[in-house]
Amino acid sequence: QVQLVESGGGLVQPGGSLRLSCEASGFTLESYAIGWFRQAPGKEREGVSCIRHTDGSTYYVDSVKGRFTISRDNAKNTVYLQMNSLKPEDTAVYYCAARFGVAGIWDYEYDYWGQGTQVTVSS
Repeated sequence: QVQLVESGGGLVQPGGSLRLSCEASGFTLESYAIGWFRQAPGKEREGVSCIRHTDGSTYYVDSVKGRFTISRDNAKNTVYLQMNSLKPEDTAVYYCAARFGVAGIWDYEYDYWGQGTQVTVSS
C-alpha cells in the first residue's frame, strides 16, 4: 500500500524553525519527484518546494526562498522540509506528494499525497 506520512508540524513563534518529514511506505522515493504543498484557511493549495530524483534539483516558491530547504534521504525513504525564519503567513496545513518520474510544483502533477501536518506560526 502506497502511503506518505508527514510529521514535524506544530506551533512555533515567528522567527522560529521546524523540520517537516515525509516518510514513504509501499514504494521507494528514490525514483519519485517529491513536492511540498500548503493550504491556509480560505486559500487555495500552494506549491512550496519540490525536489527531483534525476539530478536532485530543487525549486522554491519566491515567498520561502532563502528560508526553506528541501532534502531527501533515500536510505530512510524520507524527504524533509527545513523551515527557518518562520512567519505568521507560513501558517497552513503542509502536505507532501509524490510522482513517479519528473514533476514540478503544480499539484495536478502528483499522484500520491499525505494526510498533512499543521504548522502554526504565532506569538
